[in-house]
Parts: sequence; C-alpha cells; structure tokens
Amino acid sequence: MSEIVRYSVFVSGRVQGVGYRYFVQDLAVRLELRGWVRNLRDGRVEADIEGSEPIIHEFLEHLRQGPPFSHVSALDVKKLETPANHTGFRITRDA
Repeated sequence: MSEIVRYSVFVSGRVQGVGYRYFVQDLAVRLELRGWVRNLRDGRVEADIEGSEPIIHEFLEHLRQGPPFSHVSALDVKKLETPANHTGFRITRDA
C-alpha cells in the first residue's frame, strides 16, 4: 500500500461561482482522497488533500483543468509534513 501524503492547494483564476468546489469534491471522492475544499475571500479556492502520491498527482492535473466555465490561472501546491488523518472529503465554510 502506498504511503499517505498530504498537500495544501490554492487555486487562482475564475474558480468561484462556477461549481469548482463541487467539482473538487466529486473528483476527490471518486479518487478516494480525503480532506476538504473551501472558497477564500480573495477569490481563490483552498484545498487540504490526503491520499497516495500518484493519485494526488492525478487529482492535481484535473484541478488545473477545472469544470466548464472555470479558468485556472495558477495552482500553488505545497506538500505538508504532518498528516491530518482526514475522514472523507467535504466542502467547508468559506474563509
């Protein structure tokens, strides 16, 4: 079994008001990733993701594309040292 890793992701562009968080949640559930996603006041979307490294890389490629009507201009990805041991994947309150 692959080691579980954790990433913090900030997505910039036209990613609010276009179903981006629901796209992220659906994709994460299908790929069996854990964590959360939320809108930020500055217009970005933030996600905290846990899963196997190869699956997370696949996930990130899909995030770069986004759902219809979105436009991703940047993805800021940082590998985190400490696992959060998330259960499931959810959309959280906007920050």
